[in-house]
Formats: sequence, structure tokens, C-alpha cells
Amino acid sequence: MVSLFLEHIRYEKRLSHHTLTAYRIDIDQFQDYLKSQYELEKPETATFHQIRSWIVSLVESGLDKTSVNRKIATLRSFFGFMLRRKVIETDPMLKVSALKTSKKIPVFVEEKPMETLLDDVDFPDDFKGLRDKLVLELLYGTGIRLAELVGLKMADVNLYEKTITVLGKRNKHRIIPVPPPLFALIQQYQQTKESEFEGKADPVYLILSDQGVKAYPVLIQRIVKRYLGLVTTLEKKSPHVLRHTYATHLLNRGADLNAIKDLLGHSSLAATQIYTHTTIDKLKKAYNQAHPKAG
Repeated sequence: MVSLFLEHIRYEKRLSHHTLTAYRIDIDQFQDYLKSQYELEKPETATFHQIRSWIVSLVESGLDKTSVNRKIATLRSFFGFMLRRKVIETDPMLKVSALKTSKKIPVFVEEKPMETLLDDVDFPDDFKGLRDKLVLELLYGTGIRLAELVGLKMADVNLYEKTITVLGKRNKHRIIPVPPPLFALIQQYQQTKESEFEGKADPVYLILSDQGVKAYPVLIQRIVKRYLGLVTTLEKKSPHVLRHTYATHLLNRGADLNAIKDLLGHSSLAATQIYTHTTIDKLKKAYNQAHPKAG
């Protein structure tokens, strides 16, 4: 039944390869626990108490609450599937609740350092320099995820409409507007790429490695870490920080929260509301500095 469930989420739910791998690992770990502790071969026959026992063991092992909650969500999907298929009569996950976690305020780069990075830092005027700047401009200028950037294809760039089409989570497409200067950079990069590799570079994907093939995640992470290190002392310097920065700067400048939700590809507004915390902090600071009654 496990293989049937994994086939279901792969083809019907259309989840990403990364998510599918996480589901498989979660189910395998749950299965191993049931075998070792209860000599139970079929995870679909597990009871509420056995599930709860596994969750307790995860917490006691020191696994962070976010990871535990992801495993709980995996089991919720698994047993929900079993119930719909009438393999089980009652859902043992009904009495299982997610662990309470503290909300983390997104880490982001302030506007001034981003201006310095993109306007004042000298990027080499060759393929690598233009590629690195394009990576930073796309991540900050569109808010796309690391996987979305790596998977961005030449055909996804609409030079006429000044947009890019991004394939996001659950294989959902979204269209994101891109400022004209960024398109000028894309065109300059394209020309340099053709000259660098003499037409032998990968013709499908936009961002390429030094060898002219599709870029890989670690390369993008290195680029971001190296250049953010020039303008910020933030401990975390990752592509996702630039995604947070994009959303925070939009919100600080008055963008509608629903519009930001759509641009980021969030399925619900709840995921986007984390950015309001940074905006509220900014408003409180302005109030405390300027209002005569702030005390």
C-alpha cells in the first residue's frame, strides 16, 4: 500500500521530486519504527497510540518541531489516502495534532545594502560575472525560489511582455513581471553566453554553469553567499533570504499582500503574512522615534 500511496502523490498530486523523496523517507522511517517496536509490517494498520509513540520518540531524539510536523503531515496524507481507498475504516490521525512552533520572522537584507550590491559592486564583464549578477537580480527582482531559478528555461522568458513564467510547487505555473533593466541584463547575458561557448551551450535552460550546462543548486548558493557577504553581516546568506527580501521590500513600499502572495506562488495568504511582522516592527520603530507620546 505504501508504493500505491507514493504513486498517487507522484502522478495525481503532482508533487515535486524533492517533496516526494521527503514523503518516502518519512514513511520508511515510520515503517522501520513499527517493525522494531511493535513487529508491525503494515503501516496502514498502525493505531493512534503507536503513531503517538513514534512522534514522542522523534521529539525525544532532538528532532526540531518543524521537521516533526512535516512527518505528521506525511502520515496525515498517507492515512487519508488509505481511508479514501477503504483500506481502513477510521483515520488514526484525527486525534493527532501538530506541535506548536514559534513563528520565525524572515531574515532579509535592508534596502540600502541591496542597492549597493546591485548598483555599486563591480561584476566582471564576462560570462561568469554577468551570470552571477543575473542570478542575484532574478532572485531579488522576482522572488523566485532556488529550484524555480535552476529550472527556468529560455522559453519561460517573454521579452515582449517583460515577464517570466515560473514552474512552482505542485507543478503550478505563475507569471511574474520583470523590470526592463533586468531584461536588458538577460539579453546581454545571452549574447555573452553565445560568444563564450560558441553556440555549444545548453539551449534549454537560462542559468548555466561555468561549463555551459544547466546550473545546479550549490552553484547558486555559492554565488549568493559570496556576494551577500560583501554588503551584509547577516549569518544566513541564501537564495531564500533574497526571496524574503523581495517580499519584505514590496510590503514596506505599500504592495498589496494578496498581490505578493500571487507573486511568491503561495497557496494561502497565511504563508505570506509572516512578512507583516517585519513591516509592523518598522512601523513601531517609526512611531517610537517620532510620536510625542511614544515615551
